[in-house]
Amino acid sequence: MTERQEKILRAIVEEYAEVASPVGSQLLAKIFNVSSATIRSEMAELERQGYIKQPHTSAGRIPSDKGYRFYVNQAAEEESEAPASAERALTARIGEGSVPERAIKNTVDTLVELTQNLGVATIGNQLYMSGLSNLFGQPEFMNSQQVKEVAQLLDNLEPWLREAAPNKPLSVYIGKENPIGRNSGCSLIISKFRSPYSDKSFIGVLGPTRQSYREVMGLVENAGQMLERALYA
Repeated sequence: MTERQEKILRAIVEEYAEVASPVGSQLLAKIFNVSSATIRSEMAELERQGYIKQPHTSAGRIPSDKGYRFYVNQAAEEESEAPASAERALTARIGEGSVPERAIKNTVDTLVELTQNLGVATIGNQLYMSGLSNLFGQPEFMNSQQVKEVAQLLDNLEPWLREAAPNKPLSVYIGKENPIGRNSGCSLIISKFRSPYSDKSFIGVLGPTRQSYREVMGLVENAGQMLERALYA
């Protein structure tokens, strides 16, 4: 992938996350100050390589799972920081928890408010969830089959986390990378943290693959780190 193609892919991912509609060549031509023909040529190559795709209802393009994975890998190599206001909100809500369970739930609820996704965390052998209305209010989940796939993922998430126990501080599972609910069109972003319940507790969010990944990844990673520090202060 050329440097310009990489920048175009990044712009498509970020613009699509913002507006929830396919991104056209005219908009990108304005962003990069080149002709629409040049953008169309670059988009055609990105599509040929499988990084973007064209929904049948539009001439614009959206990222594929492969495109999201490339973007997320690039983001993971950069130092991501949550906005200062978000860090203050997390710190305040974690501090309100007088017992570990309340601290964890408060942190999940804050992630829900900050990301507008579904928030999840393991508390012992149970999975705490908050923000279902956020998830099913997204335009991606307007048909019953999609909702069924998401429900299947949620039903199996806690036992999968317990069995698989992802070992990275931050893990991102995009679309078909999810071992359960592979057709759910969701991305799971989770952070491992140590708690009185387990050395491998998890907190994170579940939302559509159309995500503001850099911001959400930073928030989830910070939440796990801040929660662990608070629990063992």
